[in-house]
Amino acid sequence: MWTLVDVEQAVRASWGADTCDPADRADWHPGNPARGQCGVTALVLHDMFGGELVLGEVRVAGERTGSHYWNRFGTGLEVDLTRGQFRQDEDVVGAQVVQRPSGPPKRCREEYDLLRARVSAHLTAAPTTSPAAAPAP
Repeated sequence: MWTLVDVEQAVRASWGADTCDPADRADWHPGNPARGQCGVTALVLHDMFGGELVLGEVRVAGERTGSHYWNRFGTGLEVDLTRGQFRQDEDVVGAQVVQRPSGPPKRCREEYDLLRARVSAHLTAAPTTSPAAAPAP
């Protein structure tokens, strides 16, 4: 069983310009690797842990400029691995639980498939940090 820490490390190591939402690709750079990764990241976490998908609006000076996705798990724990992508003038407002459509995503399908494959490869290659995986003393 993989922990959230294991998955977070694998996700962060898997982001790239090629997993970024094409609408945000011009703003993506290695110094801000979370930029444009929210939708695909939330879906990958949902694949692994279930829970709910949460949608908010990105606003600049009160005007809507985009959307932002993150996850909420059964205990009410909200996990947003891509929150750090936003500039100081960008605010995320609202939090609406949305149903995941059945089947593969219609937007960013290639980016999602690529991120999911990379995360899986990282997790397969890396040892877990869970106590059960620790060597016996």
